[in-house]
Amino acid sequence: MNIQRRKRVYQQKAKAQLDKINAQIDELKAKAKKAKANTTIEYQKQLEKLYIQRDAANTKFKEIKNTSGEAWEELQEGVGNAWKELNRGVKKAVSKFKSKPIKK
Repeated sequence: MNIQRRKRVYQQKAKAQLDKINAQIDELKAKAKKAKANTTIEYQKQLEKLYIQRDAANTKFKEIKNTSGEAWEELQEGVGNAWKELNRGVKKAVSKFKSKPIKK
């Protein structure tokens, strides 16, 4: 597989991951709106962390889109690390609040 094809496939996978994570963050945001006041604060703190991680991963994704040739392959490790950190953050937030009761 040539470099351009690998890059295109990688971008498609990264975009799909970003879309999935954005959906999970939106779900947490919706739950935060329904939560009790003290739980809402916890949600907001987790969401702020996730937004920062998501933005970092998105920046790396944009870097790959704007590189050409073999340079994008060098960025893959950084992007992979950003995705892993973001996925861990989302999973942590989802599991933390999964068991919390949502009351107004």
